Amino acid sequence: MQSRKYGRTYHYPFSPGTTSDDRINHHWWRDISNITQLVHTEKLDGENNCLNKYGAFARSHGAVTQSAWTQQIRQRWQLIKDDLGDIEIFGENLYAIHSIEYRRLEDYFFVFAVRHHDMWLSWEEVRFYAALFDFPLIPEVNIATKGVGEFEFSQLIIAHAQRDSHFESWDSQQRCSMEGIVTRNLDAYPVADFSHNVFKYVRKNHVKTDIHWKRNWQRAPLVYERNTAGGQNELDV
Repeated sequence: MQSRKYGRTYHYPFSPGTTSDDRINHHWWRDISNITQLVHTEKLDGENNCLNKYGAFARSHGAVTQSAWTQQIRQRWQLIKDDLGDIEIFGENLYAIHSIEYRRLEDYFFVFAVRHHDMWLSWEEVRFYAALFDFPLIPEVNIATKGVGEFEFSQLIIAHAQRDSHFESWDSQQRCSMEGIVTRNLDAYPVADFSHNVFKYVRKNHVKTDIHWKRNWQRAPLVYERNTAGGQNELDV
């Protein structure tokens, strides 16, 4: 097997952006209570890509990806493939615009997890490998949830998810809040225990674009291109 796909992240029960095929962790508070320290990050509206010694993979991991919108990350992979060893770097690829458009992007691939064999590495190690391979880290969301009760915890997640994206998010030509928040165990944990260590909140009315965005996809301009070209209209893909 060349790669195993990233596990499905279970929603908090108070996450309003669930659909019929989403999974919900109804025992989330028990799991949270067993974790010493958490880190909260912004959920970005892109494509989950994995880089390992065998290639660059999209969500399915059935075969290496060949899509046009992963050409840039596949070129980056060519430069680092011989140094990856047995680690797998997972990141959100924002090269193509999905439902949310980000207007202050300075890069395209944001690392959110690193796997080594049957372990998801600690957040400190994720930071290390992102820096080692010169990738930006997924934006952290500073939420003081340590020591709070179940209800206050949920209210803090909901309140912070209503804020703007780190990269200025737009949906249907209107400013919008970030897509959501992902919470994970700061420490390392086994792959088999993924569902007890990672949780997500997705805002209401977020449009999933897993299929139709690919039909007429557009490259997301970086912020310097917007500043020099006066917007996206003159930018090609």
